[in-house]
Amino acid sequence: MSNKQFDVIVIGGGPGGYVAAIRAAQLGFNTACIDEWKSAKGGPALGGTCTNVGCIPSKALLQSSENFEHAGKHFADHGIQLSNLGIDVAKMLSRKDGVVKQNNDGIVYLFKKNKVAFFHGRGSFVKAAEGGYEVKAGDETLTGKHVILATGSNPRALPGAPFDEDNILSNDGALRIPTVPKRLGLIGSGVIGLEMGSVWRRLGSEVTVLEALPAFLGAVDEQIAKEAQKAFVKQGLKIELGVKVGEVKQGKGGLSVAYTNAKGEAQTLAVDKLIVSIGRVPNTIGLNGEAVGLKLDERGAIVVDDDCKTNLPNVWAIGDVVRGPMLAHKAEEEGVAVAERIAGQHGHVNFNTIPWVIYTSPEIAWVGQTEQQLKAAGRAYKAGAFPFMANGRARALGDTTGMVKMLSDAKTDEILGVHIVGPFASELISEAVVAMEFKASAEDIARICHAHPSLSEATKEAALAVDKRTLNL
Repeated sequence: MSNKQFDVIVIGGGPGGYVAAIRAAQLGFNTACIDEWKSAKGGPALGGTCTNVGCIPSKALLQSSENFEHAGKHFADHGIQLSNLGIDVAKMLSRKDGVVKQNNDGIVYLFKKNKVAFFHGRGSFVKAAEGGYEVKAGDETLTGKHVILATGSNPRALPGAPFDEDNILSNDGALRIPTVPKRLGLIGSGVIGLEMGSVWRRLGSEVTVLEALPAFLGAVDEQIAKEAQKAFVKQGLKIELGVKVGEVKQGKGGLSVAYTNAKGEAQTLAVDKLIVSIGRVPNTIGLNGEAVGLKLDERGAIVVDDDCKTNLPNVWAIGDVVRGPMLAHKAEEEGVAVAERIAGQHGHVNFNTIPWVIYTSPEIAWVGQTEQQLKAAGRAYKAGAFPFMANGRARALGDTTGMVKMLSDAKTDEILGVHIVGPFASELISEAVVAMEFKASAEDIARICHAHPSLSEATKEAALAVDKRTLNL
């Protein structure tokens, strides 16, 4: 057993951790990253939840299922004739695994390129030591002057119905269903649930969503959420709001979920598979933070200040394991910022301009404040919206669902929020993020020339709508 000295030790190799390690190495620090994720063959699988059982594999399956739905329902509109259309689920899952491996291997390459030392195994504190902290990395012991904790989060289980990843599924099991289930239940209408529900609905599952909250997608702008709900229901997704879920029973014929609907009536939902998507909890399992006095809050998250400093000197924490939105790109920004702060620079993370995306069809993306948030804060604002129905590129794509909505300050016209439901919303939102980061006004966007025909013209038209002077509606 050896003891190796490092300037910076990063525990966790997800989006926050591996990016923090790379940036620290770029800044001249002798850097190590510890990660325990294993591939199916037992080797390292860098990239954390995002790469292995989250963002990346879910997008691969969404793409496959979208292609299948286009072939079955929309190709005929283009004059493309098909017969004997089928889905090879094993092949689809194999492609998804290939995409994941490409990303895993890409991070290994980046570590080598940037001279980051990688240790495969669980990272945990041993004790505070001379020159920093002693940390276990699998079978090895390392000492680091600075430690960055990027241990991510775990799916929250339903009380009384633990995940078995066979019938009661987290995001992990939902990505590995071997055959298309006839009846699929979703508890929670969160991002993961809706994306996975979309995948299996397109492939033929009868999907029912049970959501405890009275409103669909409560964090989303209300107008956008209603538009999305309308589209999902039209596609065949069954959505029940305001429910109280009771006992989940497993039998030979599948699962039964007892629940009370919004009217207070007792109901039972029979399904073959059940995906539970009711949020995630910070992951500090096995970190041994108590050995060094690491402070956690009541949710189990690591307590940090605005700069991601913990209560311990030279110990930092980022991503899902701390406060703020559980988003891969938020973790990345914090990782870069912390590495730069260690170097004496001024790392930058603006929580007000972090974009959110749900990769359903239609896609949903937003940045900044919603209309209901502005009303609650008593802030005077102007709103403008433009539907994709009136956008030439959307018509050519054959996807005219949704709109772009822009909110600006009533006096200064500074953009306060942009909300999109529709085709390629995930890409369109970047213009809004840039604009808001530079404190742009709606008039600024309205005055910028946008290519024609393009979906981005809907953003320009929404900006024009703020001043009630749309050109194409």
